[in-house]
Amino acid sequence: MVFAVVLNTVLLAIVWLLPKKLLTLAGIIHAWILGVLVWVSLGWQGYAVVVFYFLVGSGITRAGMAQKEAAGIAEKRSGARGPENVWGSALTGALCAIGSFLVPLCLPDTSKWLVPLLLLGYVASFSTKLADTCSSEIGKAYGQRTFLITTLQPVPRGTEGAVSLEGTLAGVVASVAISLVGWGVGLIPLWQVAVCVVAAFIGTNIESVIGATLQSRFDWLTNEVVNILNTLIGAIVAMLLAQGLSQI
Repeated sequence: MVFAVVLNTVLLAIVWLLPKKLLTLAGIIHAWILGVLVWVSLGWQGYAVVVFYFLVGSGITRAGMAQKEAAGIAEKRSGARGPENVWGSALTGALCAIGSFLVPLCLPDTSKWLVPLLLLGYVASFSTKLADTCSSEIGKAYGQRTFLITTLQPVPRGTEGAVSLEGTLAGVVASVAISLVGWGVGLIPLWQVAVCVVAAFIGTNIESVIGATLQSRFDWLTNEVVNILNTLIGAIVAMLLAQGLSQI
């Protein structure tokens, strides 16, 4: 616990001192809370996954920033993340991490099968969110042709529910990369990397459908709420796939 507090404080102090702000001050405070929760629940292994997500996601958000800002489709605050972004991206993963820590304490008889599923859900949630971030940001910056996912009609870059070949490929690569990190640190077995990639692809495309059909109709359906739904879908799909495959 003490080590987690010190490590998070040092790393986030460095983030705050960087000339390019990756987090707002409030975002740093909430990221600190998230980092401590993850370290206490999953140790350095879980922390490595969330740090990988943060670094790659922040870098990708800044890709083609000048073009995106000129077109009016860039993330607000030039990509600096606030509390809403932190929890929109990480709430599902945080709940999976906390669950994997508490289940052996509260439900020891069920921990042998539930904890591995929660670990998979943790990795899959960040795999889904990174796929979503990369597909969206690369599509907005470099997509040559963008289509509305529900009709496949051409639409401008940055349209809610728009997809592109460039963005889709970037999302797949990102989900593979972070899933391999999850495997490399021992959170999931190698075969579940494919499960995470499939779940991320499904979750990301469902998120695009939500953006194209529902988001403009409901004021409460903000980007952050959609992100929570996106990661939740990815985690649930991954766990259901893993359970189904394990029965074959």
